[in-house]
Amino acid sequence: MAQPGGSRPVTVSDVQQLVKRKDEIEAQIKACYELLEGQKGVGMNEPLVDAEGFPRDDIDLYQVRTARHNIICLQNDHKALMKQVEEALHQLHAREKEKHARDEAEALAEAMSQNQSLPQAFAKVNAVTPGSPASISGLQVDDEIVEFGSVNVNNFQNLQNIATVVQHSEGRPLSVTVIRSGKKVHVGLTPKRWAGKGLLGCNIVPLQR
Repeated sequence: MAQPGGSRPVTVSDVQQLVKRKDEIEAQIKACYELLEGQKGVGMNEPLVDAEGFPRDDIDLYQVRTARHNIICLQNDHKALMKQVEEALHQLHAREKEKHARDEAEALAEAMSQNQSLPQAFAKVNAVTPGSPASISGLQVDDEIVEFGSVNVNNFQNLQNIATVVQHSEGRPLSVTVIRSGKKVHVGLTPKRWAGKGLLGCNIVPLQR
């Protein structure tokens, strides 16, 4: 397809223009056929002379010949245009595919670099009671805990480690780091008495690795 301005990539607008032109040509072809139909139903191949070889006098020969000539020209234009539409769509599709592959590669690279830079979690929040200290601090279900006060993946043995830190920190803010939706999030959590059970109001389970 000849692209304006040299190697300018095909746009959706270009394709729309081509399709519009195709529709116009199809309308012109239809009009020519209707003109032939109006001339005693003369199509593209019926003879324009009578049985004795004289030009037919029951039809407008000039109109018929012009319409036939126009149909042939328009059909050739239509064929060339369809080829252009096909090529343009192919180019658009190839570019879309290339962009999609590039986006996927970038997303994968980003995810991998994030995974490499994310610390390892040792426990997970699987319930948070509304109105509890955990809920007020912004802790959410499915948060993966990386650090809970002084507890981290290197010294965590069981949930008793977390319970000990909580008991010793009643009324004092604890620094908690979690992984949420693939990102590291810091939460300030103050264990304290509230209307519900315990000092946190959330349920934490060890992560099975």
